[in-house]
Amino acid sequence: MNNYFRITGYDTQNDFSFIIDSNGMFEKMWQFSSYLIQKGLKVLEVSNSEKLIDINIEPIQEDKSQIILRATTEGKPEYIGTIFNGIHYTAVKVADKVYINNNSDKKIW
Repeated sequence: MNNYFRITGYDTQNDFSFIIDSNGMFEKMWQFSSYLIQKGLKVLEVSNSEKLIDINIEPIQEDKSQIILRATTEGKPEYIGTIFNGIHYTAVKVADKVYINNNSDKKIW
C-alpha cells in the first residue's frame, strides 16, 4: 500500500471535519493534500499506510479514480488519549472513527 494516504481536514466555511482516504489515486501525499487545499479545505493531519494505526477504520481497496470519505462531523476533530499495544498515543477522532497518526514528530501523552 505505497500510495495509501489518509488526511484529516477541516472546512472552516461550513464548520465540519472529515477523515478521507486515497489508495492509488495520488502518487505522492503532497498531491492529495494539494487537491484538498485547492477545494478550499484545511489539511490538519496527513499520514501514509506506514505511519498510521487504525483503531476502528478498515483500510480501503485500491481505487485509482476515487477518494473515500471515512467520517465527518460538525466542528473540528478531537484529539484523544488512547492506549494501543501498551503504548500511550494521541489519536484523531472524527465522529466515531479513530486512528493514530504515528509520525515521529507526534508526541504521545
